[in-house]
Amino acid sequence: MTPPVDVDIQNTVSAPVDDSALVRAAQHTAQMEGVTGPAEVSIVLTTDEHVAMLNLHFRGLDAPTDILSFPADPLPGDFGEEARYLGDLVIAFPYASRQAAREGHALLDSLQLLVVHGMLHLLGWDHDTPEHRAAMWARQDAALLALGISPALVPPLEDDTHA
Repeated sequence: MTPPVDVDIQNTVSAPVDDSALVRAAQHTAQMEGVTGPAEVSIVLTTDEHVAMLNLHFRGLDAPTDILSFPADPLPGDFGEEARYLGDLVIAFPYASRQAAREGHALLDSLQLLVVHGMLHLLGWDHDTPEHRAAMWARQDAALLALGISPALVPPLEDDTHA
């Protein structure tokens, strides 16, 4: 069976990462959220400076962050069997690495959390109110547990990552 989401990983910093774990996190989250496919998402591992520039440009925040989510605008019409583009997840690999080390957590677990969190943003979830945050965190925890990651073992996200 073909996975509902095709994941393109662009590792611009040559980070030593198991791409298959990131793909699995994205695909599982999409499947858990009812994406039946076909769909596509892009995950970019990049520098802190690149993410900080995007954060300033798109969110008006002159600060680095661990991940930014860029949902694709839905296109009108029915595309039949063509894949729907969900959007882009842009991860500041050095920032995420320092965050995981500071919290004493496995880097790959932390990266999978970022992918799950970003995918939930791409699929319409947000944490702009206490109620929305509780609902999104419950979905995030469910996805992490299904991936074999204890939600208590990964660092908390530091701010809103939805661009």
